[in-house]
Amino acid sequence: MNSHKSTTGVLVVGISAMLLLAGCTQEQQNVISRDIQNWTGTNGVLEFYAGDKVVRRFLKIDKLSTAMGTQDKLPRPYRFGYGVMDENLNFVVDPGEKKVYFEISDYASNYLFFENPH
Repeated sequence: MNSHKSTTGVLVVGISAMLLLAGCTQEQQNVISRDIQNWTGTNGVLEFYAGDKVVRRFLKIDKLSTAMGTQDKLPRPYRFGYGVMDENLNFVVDPGEKKVYFEISDYASNYLFFENPH
């Protein structure tokens, strides 16, 4: 009997969450999705290109954040994050490769951020 109550409770919570999301706009759903992903983290990779060649890669990025003004709380024209610089571009965190801070200008168009497939 307790097993049935537990399963019913989980089912009710799941259905409630689905109905709540169904009532949200697409933008609200995207915000919720990003919040969940930010909370759970990702295994992101950030690559910078010179033409068609990768010239810099960062691994193990949890998220990219938009910089916000300290007093005016307005978004600044860059994003930032922390990741391990993959100095030899082999998709592996090798000894000596360290986690570093980086910034990306909103005006840059030569980068790609994606979840690590490895």
